[in-house]
Formats: sequence, structure tokens, C-alpha cells
Amino acid sequence: MLASIVQSSLTLPVFFLCTAVSLSLGLAIAAAYMFKNRYNKSFVVTLVLLPALVQFVIMMVNGNIGAGVAVAGTFSLVRFRSVAGGAKEISSIFFAMAIGLATGMGYIALAILFCIVIGLVMLLLSTLQFGEMSEAEKDLKITIPENLEYEGIFDDIFAKYTTDADLYKVKTSNMGTLYDLHYHITLRDTGICKAFLDELRCRNGNLNIVCGRKQQKEEL
Repeated sequence: MLASIVQSSLTLPVFFLCTAVSLSLGLAIAAAYMFKNRYNKSFVVTLVLLPALVQFVIMMVNGNIGAGVAVAGTFSLVRFRSVAGGAKEISSIFFAMAIGLATGMGYIALAILFCIVIGLVMLLLSTLQFGEMSEAEKDLKITIPENLEYEGIFDDIFAKYTTDADLYKVKTSNMGTLYDLHYHITLRDTGICKAFLDELRCRNGNLNIVCGRKQQKEEL
């Protein structure tokens, strides 16, 4: 059942069948990627076409070691000439390439099974919001004048409105006349953000305050 349909020589019906399956599974991968995720048209179109493109390359290599090395070099060149994406984009590209490898070698049933399993896992993790940070976790930037001592200046306010507050960066701005204090905080209640910011404004002289969702760690 999971055997390859590609025999010693490639036939036109087999080629069209593999290509149709590659494009269909590419559509399924793109749909799974778009579910509850921000995306752009060019990337999802690439996900649709990538399995068929990889499939064609594998069929042309057909066991030729020299051609395989040349293809690997081409893929490396494309990788290093392109802008690095996030972890989800990279995993989706590898997903599409794995499907293309399977269909290119004729393992149609295996490619369909693999696509169903991984696609369902992707949808399940997106639905469960697995790994997402809490709405109460925020990045906070407070600007204060240079004559204020920033160590502990907001501790009483943080004790009132947050369960955790960590000062991780201090930066000077406006020719050294201002300090930008960067905090990671966890609010006690997401509904108290306005009252929290109002008290901070009174303390910092109504200078700039920026509060937003905590950023994920920089992806490699």
C-alpha cells in the first residue's frame, strides 16, 4: 500500500498523478498554515507550488549522485540568498519539501498519510494556542527625565498592579536628557491597564509610555 508507484522508467500518467497529488497536498499545507495565522499571498502560493517543484527535481535526479549534489548546492544558494523567516515559516517550508520528496519518489499514499497527520497536529496546536504567551505578559517602555533615579522608582506601582516586573534594559535618548526603561511585566488583571498607565504617567511627568504584548524570543 505504501510502495512507490514509480518503476524503473517514468511514465506520463505517473508524472501527472504525482504532480496532481503534490499540488493538492500543497493546498492542504497552505490552508493549515493560514489557519489562525498572519500570512501574505506570495508565501502561501509558494507553499502550494513547492511540493510539485521539489517532486519534479527529485524525478529528474532519479538516483544520479552528481545531479543530487548539484541540486543540494542550488537549494543552499537559494536559502542563503533569501530573507530568513520565522520558525513557523521554516517548518512549513520543510513540510512542503518533505511532501515533494515523497511524491517525487512515487510514495503517494505515504505522502498523503504524512500530510494528514502533520496537518492535523498543526491545526490542533493552533486551536489550543499551544506555546502562546499570556495576555497579561507585557513589554513596557517608560521614558523618564535624566534627573530621576530610575532604580526602584516604580516599585510601589508595580507591586500594586503586577505580579512580576523585570527591568532588563536602560537606554538614553534625546541627547542623553532622557532615559528609556524597558521592563517585562505580568499584570494582575488585564482590565487594569489604563489605571496602571495613568499612575505611571503621574510618576514620569507625562512622558512617553509604551505598553504592548510581550515579544517572543528572537527566532533563529
